[in-house]
Amino acid sequence: MKLQIAGSLVLCVALAAVGLAAKEPKSAGAKTMADHILTPDMVKWGPGPASLPPGAEAAILDGDMAKAGSEFTVRLRVPDGWKVAAHFHPKDEHLTVLQGAFWMGMGDKFDEAALKEMPTGGFHRIPKGVHHFGMAKGQTVIELHGVGPWGITYVDPADDPRKMAKK
Repeated sequence: MKLQIAGSLVLCVALAAVGLAAKEPKSAGAKTMADHILTPDMVKWGPGPASLPPGAEAAILDGDMAKAGSEFTVRLRVPDGWKVAAHFHPKDEHLTVLQGAFWMGMGDKFDEAALKEMPTGGFHRIPKGVHHFGMAKGQTVIELHGVGPWGITYVDPADDPRKMAKK
């Protein structure tokens, strides 16, 4: 009987605490969970960055890729056959395939024979400085997550689309 009363008392105190917390006013900057949800129809696609080969579209979902210490999430939508030459990044890259299939390989030169398939749902963490390359088969959407400042350096500078555009 004492155990039952003690248990009821704990439950009452817990419920009272929840009730008090629920009645506390929201801070001026507080948002609801719905304010943080981004549905597919809300994603704003635009041209991909000049640092990527033509054909890519990009959507920044969160963060600032250029800001030191800022976590970011970006989606890339690329057409069938889209390729990115061997490159590396200054920080770890987290890549998830949301649609289609992305094929990745490691090394200093694009080598189609070295590609490994990442099907829809596939994930890969590429450590900073690791030379890698990729290719889409079918229209593909990938999501990149990392920490800024972000950058891409091509192993062979001649592969850099920013330099090709200037010619």
